[in-house]
Amino acid sequence: MDRVSITTDLSFSRIIYGMWRLAEAEDTTPAHVQEKIEACLAQGITTMDQADIYGGYMAEEVMGAALKAAPALKDQIEIVTKCDIVAPVGRYSDARVKYYDTSPEHIRASVDHSLRLMDIDKIDLLLIHRPDPFMNHQETGAALESLIASGKVRSVGVSNFKLHDWTLLQSAMQSKLVTNQIEISLTAHQALTNGDVAYLQERSIPIMAWSPLGGGDLMTGSGAVQDMMASMAKDAGVSPSAIAVAWLLAHPANIMPVMGTNNLNRIKTLSEATSVALDRQQWFELYTAALGHEVP
Repeated sequence: MDRVSITTDLSFSRIIYGMWRLAEAEDTTPAHVQEKIEACLAQGITTMDQADIYGGYMAEEVMGAALKAAPALKDQIEIVTKCDIVAPVGRYSDARVKYYDTSPEHIRASVDHSLRLMDIDKIDLLLIHRPDPFMNHQETGAALESLIASGKVRSVGVSNFKLHDWTLLQSAMQSKLVTNQIEISLTAHQALTNGDVAYLQERSIPIMAWSPLGGGDLMTGSGAVQDMMASMAKDAGVSPSAIAVAWLLAHPANIMPVMGTNNLNRIKTLSEATSVALDRQQWFELYTAALGHEVP
């Protein structure tokens, strides 16, 4: 498994395991979660993607129970988590409305919750989950810097940010934002042409791609894209999902797909896409099918 440099002393596996459904699985026992992590590690997938809100603020705790039961795993993985979304469920059930909170108090409290729930002493990468239109960028930037200085957080980044959101927060920080986790797939390819990818690619900033299978639509839907994926998959001797992921891996912007599934057998095949090398015309065949017309 190739690795992507995040900072001078931190790297991630090219494919990342997404845990947003972890607390929704039929089996959430520590032993079963441990099996999922070990299935990832067997393929060289060492980076785990979490968020405080996942599973109604329960997914981090489910993961933490597994790490507490098998503490040796902590030194074999990198943990990404996110904060700033406050929804009226779980520990925020008394909230009157869903909102974003990038205040220093909330960020610090969220990090402390995450450390405790996951039974770890540091977060490898903390992401601001959604752009906050009420953000005081100076206060937010200072809070993130203090978390890095404290050792609780090794690096910080963002998720779903546009260029102007990125530059606003970065202007209040000395530490560099190291990634933006955005939606990219054959069904959501706008980031490739609206400047989102170009801005990061120009600066050699690796990109995390959430929902790389289009929320499952690429697997369950039908149409030109699915037909093209099936044809290429047959020729390559892989699953159609591997083609969809390989399409992202082929891009020169260093895209890291975040793959989420609770099915242990599927987890064991997440690295299948790394065996597929799409050439330029194959890449554009898939892109043309996704657009529904040839490129101009």
